[in-house]
Amino acid sequence: MALSEKSGTNKKVVETMWLPLVVGVDGSASSLRALDWAVDEAARLHLPLKIVHATMEDDWEPVCGPAAGAANSCGQDIGPYVVDAAQERVRTHNPDLKVTTELVCGDAVTALLNAGRNASALVTGARGRGELQDLLLGSVSLVVAARAECPVVVVRDGDEPPADRFEQVLLGVAAAESSSAAVRFAFEVAAARGCALDALMAWQRPARTSISRLLDLPRHEDQLGQRTRALLDEALKQSAGEFPAVDVRRIVVEGPARDVLLTHSETTDLLVVGAHRRHNRGGLDLGRVNHALLHYAACPVALVPQWN
Repeated sequence: MALSEKSGTNKKVVETMWLPLVVGVDGSASSLRALDWAVDEAARLHLPLKIVHATMEDDWEPVCGPAAGAANSCGQDIGPYVVDAAQERVRTHNPDLKVTTELVCGDAVTALLNAGRNASALVTGARGRGELQDLLLGSVSLVVAARAECPVVVVRDGDEPPADRFEQVLLGVAAAESSSAAVRFAFEVAAARGCALDALMAWQRPARTSISRLLDLPRHEDQLGQRTRALLDEALKQSAGEFPAVDVRRIVVEGPARDVLLTHSETTDLLVVGAHRRHNRGGLDLGRVNHALLHYAACPVALVPQWN
């Protein structure tokens, strides 16, 4: 997505050229939480909202009518009702927001991945209808987060609006050369919300060699911390210059990135991280840290593709 100053008649012209924020719904409580989050975010970013629902034969409910014979199977697709209910929920929440809908015949993963090719971002709930209750993250959300070509925001169960209760966005930076897309996304969101941006980079001490332990040589933690700060400054440099109004707080912490980010997710409104993508590679390309964040973070998580 791209943000810019808009005023007068140019505002409507520019907005029509922007890609919508897409949210997947299936009627579950989890998808409705994601829908509410997407409504607020689309309004903040001045983006249109697109509601996508995929329907298959499993979504058909039996309907008995005069025209149905005893030996004939009959049914009624509940998809239109899911879409209409979602659209009405948006109108109630924000009647001024531009909303479109799409009802797709097929599986949810394919429908959302296709929609993501023409979206500023995709928003999904953590679990859909039919997911096992003990699952922390549903299969649809996991696959979409791992394969989408655009940023994906997973709104976890328990993430309740308002989304700005802490008035800050958290950015996890892995390396200066591979975080440009995630960095820019985080700055755009923070600028739209008018909130602070915490940019965090974690570092760990290297294992000591047997000789170092024997001679009790110093570890040079100060040098490692300084190098990490330099890498973080380099990663933020371009976006910080483009968004000077965003209050950036640089955080350099010793420890595993997974544990550090999970701890900080408890006091932020949105966690943004990069997701490495490799062309023509199958499977779920998430990485261990991102996989853990999607399952255990205490706030919505935005994964921004970083193409290699």
